Amino acid sequence: MTFRVLLRFEINPGMEKGFEDTWLSIGSVITGHPANIGQWLLRGSDEAGIYYVISDWVNEERFREFEHSDEHVEHRKKLHPYRRGGSMNTMSVVHELRGAAA
Repeated sequence: MTFRVLLRFEINPGMEKGFEDTWLSIGSVITGHPANIGQWLLRGSDEAGIYYVISDWVNEERFREFEHSDEHVEHRKKLHPYRRGGSMNTMSVVHELRGAAA
């Protein structure tokens, strides 16, 4: 069962492009982990400066292993200057129904 992490980032005004560039430049820190299935950066449509990151993992245990790693701490440090707030939610995928366009 896929373990999914949803992060919400509130980015300081005027720093959106820097955040996007930094996230993209260090993305391999996550996708290079053998337990990571993939990740996505999304820009919110309803509020300025709001971004979401979705990352999928083979299970919660392996995600928590990564979450507490030195590599992840370094990853967070590079993104921190852009943030003014945010949150994290975790979940397990129960069912997946793919649409016709997929």
